[in-house]
Amino acid sequence: MPMGGDEPSGEQVNYPDPTPYELEIPEGFPKPKIPADNPLTVEGIALGRHLFWDPILSKDNKMSCAGCHAPNAAFSDITATSIGVDGVSGKRNSMALFNLAWSPSFLWDGSAATLEAQILNPVRDPVEMHLAWKDAAGKLKSEPEYKKMFYKAFGITTAIDSLSAAKAIAQFLRTMVSAGSKYDKALRAQETGVQLTDSELDGFTIFFNDSKEDGHCQHCHGSILFSNTDDYFRNNGLDAWDNINQLADLGFGGHTGLDRDAGKFKAVTLRNIELSGPYMHDGRFQTLEEVVDFYISDVQQSPTVDPIMRTDFLQAGGLTLGENGKKDLIAFLKTLTDWDFVNDTSFHSPF
Repeated sequence: MPMGGDEPSGEQVNYPDPTPYELEIPEGFPKPKIPADNPLTVEGIALGRHLFWDPILSKDNKMSCAGCHAPNAAFSDITATSIGVDGVSGKRNSMALFNLAWSPSFLWDGSAATLEAQILNPVRDPVEMHLAWKDAAGKLKSEPEYKKMFYKAFGITTAIDSLSAAKAIAQFLRTMVSAGSKYDKALRAQETGVQLTDSELDGFTIFFNDSKEDGHCQHCHGSILFSNTDDYFRNNGLDAWDNINQLADLGFGGHTGLDRDAGKFKAVTLRNIELSGPYMHDGRFQTLEEVVDFYISDVQQSPTVDPIMRTDFLQAGGLTLGENGKKDLIAFLKTLTDWDFVNDTSFHSPF
């Protein structure tokens, strides 16, 4: 132990062990993916929360990570493509941040294999926060409170760097678990007394069934997380093309370099989907009604379109959902909204 309290004068080899944090796993969820070299700790999570909300990591000290991931939007952005610190708009919609401990990869194109790796890019990206990490680290080292927090979390003060900052933010994000929606409570109806309405139950049937009159949604969003857990990227028929040069965004294909992956994107979670619009990788749809209308009448064919989009019911003109079916499906999707999570102040700004 160093002499003189919480703020040692230099790097320490021995430091107080941070307090382990036990992540509560919701009923029915699989085992989360917590890396061995970045276990959850109370001190690391507290540091990560501060870094997530602090604009100190941006070029002009005006934009934080939370600037594109707001609680009332399920920690996503209400704009189609987020605007960075220099007023430049990105090309993709900001993804909602929750249940990330169960994600096998990150970003729309899967180009980040770990949450820690994903966190590194927005700070240094000239379209986003536009700050070199060495400069960000310099700012953090100049703040006595951050020196204390990094010491408590990782035993460092002058060696603060991008990796330690990313680890802290990743710890915080992994605690953001959403599993308290009306749907979840209805699954535990005997305990909670919550039940779905007739319309919501009809929407549940449309979502999970495979008949021509139903939605086939479970093929891409069928797990308890309402997303793909197998890291399978899909082309859901947003655009018609026969040459990849026609694509504005290659998606997964841009990451792998393979033509067969062009136009494929991550099948994101539908939990909190009521709040996390605009929708799709480029935010082209403003409402859930527009999304459902797309699957009813506007799915486009292309060489890499997912096999489920080539089935007879889509080739015949789209999903066969009348107005009532459409309303019921959307009513069910709204049961996936977790107000307890959105309003949990432990995820909100600590400042």
